[in-house]
Amino acid sequence: MTVDEVQKLLDRYALWLKDKTKVRQVEDWVEITTPYLDRHNDYIQIYSQRENGGYVLTDDGYTLEDLRQSGCSLDTPKREALLRMTLNGFGVQLRNNAMQVHAGEQNFPLRKHNLLQAMLAVNDLFFLALPSGLSLFYEEVVAWMDQADVRYTTNVKFTGHSGYDHHFDFVIPKSRREPERIVETINRPSKETAQSLAFAWIDTKEVRPPDSRVYAILNDAEARVPNAAVDALRSYDVRPVLWSEREEIINELAA
Repeated sequence: MTVDEVQKLLDRYALWLKDKTKVRQVEDWVEITTPYLDRHNDYIQIYSQRENGGYVLTDDGYTLEDLRQSGCSLDTPKREALLRMTLNGFGVQLRNNAMQVHAGEQNFPLRKHNLLQAMLAVNDLFFLALPSGLSLFYEEVVAWMDQADVRYTTNVKFTGHSGYDHHFDFVIPKSRREPERIVETINRPSKETAQSLAFAWIDTKEVRPPDSRVYAILNDAEARVPNAAVDALRSYDVRPVLWSEREEIINELAA
């Protein structure tokens, strides 16, 4: 893959994002409807208004309230800490259960991007933590890697070619036998979540070592992973790994 190819893909992504984003006035706020889908397959919406010479952007409390109404408990110390860690990684604040960021004219696109990525990450992270007793998929992946003595750093942020920040769940440093390995968990694999990771990697790969590898660990415990998600990842040099087939890569990660 060449630099020109990557640039064309990034330009195509930016055009898609612009064409699919809609705005409308709602009293003192501007409602921004994005092309990203939540777990109900509804377009994710955020709201913005002027504040103190800049702008505030918020999800109006939708993300956490939707999870709570679905029976997902976030009030254990461990999950509260995980929520805070996720939000802090994106520079997002929690005010009265609403996720929000502040922005100026210059960094408005970046802050909007970070808020949307935080909403997607939190929704995906906690979705399966329902009263049935299922653990968080992220926690299962952590336990699996710890058992295999994989050396990793969690919640790593890279600034991509576009200037946007991208967060990855785990980075495993280069060893004598293996290059740098980046691992992302996808709790609810879909074409949209796969494309989001794929474009994050396209934007990031120029600032990483040329032999870095990316793995997407896909949760197939509750539902079959769509072929479209697997194909989207493979098309952009991201290796999809079904959770049921995770042992196939453990030696690569632990090396």
